[in-house]
Amino acid sequence: MAEPYDSVSEPIPISLISGRYLLFDVNVVTYLRRTHNICGSLIGGIPQHPQQNVFLGLPVELMPEEAMLLVKKEIGYIVDDVAWHMQRFNTFEGEDRQKYLASLRSQGLKARKIAQGDALKRANNALRKLAISKGKKSDPSDATPNTSFDDTPDHSADALFESDRVSSPTPSSTAFASSEPFAITPSTSYSPSSLPQNNFPPPDPPFVPGYALFEHLHSRGYFLMPGLRFGSNFNVYPGDPLRFHAHFLACAFEFDEEIPLLDLIGGGRLGTAVKKGFLIGGEDPEAESESGRKMRTFCIEWGGM
Repeated sequence: MAEPYDSVSEPIPISLISGRYLLFDVNVVTYLRRTHNICGSLIGGIPQHPQQNVFLGLPVELMPEEAMLLVKKEIGYIVDDVAWHMQRFNTFEGEDRQKYLASLRSQGLKARKIAQGDALKRANNALRKLAISKGKKSDPSDATPNTSFDDTPDHSADALFESDRVSSPTPSSTAFASSEPFAITPSTSYSPSSLPQNNFPPPDPPFVPGYALFEHLHSRGYFLMPGLRFGSNFNVYPGDPLRFHAHFLACAFEFDEEIPLLDLIGGGRLGTAVKKGFLIGGEDPEAESESGRKMRTFCIEWGGM
């Protein structure tokens, strides 16, 4: 079974695949979200519903700004996923293969045991309700559906549903006696005790123009998500995006860059229409601060005449 997110240790491996920064471990995703305000975007399909595209699953793709921030703070490091797997699994056979399969079987047995326990609890609860409805005070493990039939036909609703109870399985049925493990499809090909490493690690994420604004807002406790939906660099949330609406639509500019007036008007009107502030920001190269970086930010709102 999956380890709790509290067991995640830093630095965290970030898989680099085809120029995209991905996370495959749900515990790592939970840890970064709760501890470091890093959300990313789910881009994977859900195995039970692979053809829908409303709710997505693992892996999580990080923005270049997020990956750069994690590397800069030494919270994570970049792993060339293809090169590492070629090196690791090129000779994956013999004893190593058997150990890996045995670990999957062990996880499958644990998953089945938990599922059987949950099913048994549900069955006992159903039998308890059945006993109460009949006015009996008996132990749930001893309560079983009544399998007797009266000679006189009863056309009441109780008699109708009584026939269904006769054929319903009890907690001692063969379904609970199965010992076959559940099929486990691990989301990662490494254990937390053996994190992937590269002999020739890839370079750090390239600098992107919006990183300075991203770092500035992140350092003040905001959560940031991609802003493509509203035509901005980032959507800025005061807390977890699962609990809050965005407060700002943030766009990054160079400090001496000329901003078209139409962009300011359009951004201000759009932000006001969706009840968000239109925030623009840039780094002042001549200013000095204790952190070594001075950001100037402005919030624009559209006001009616």
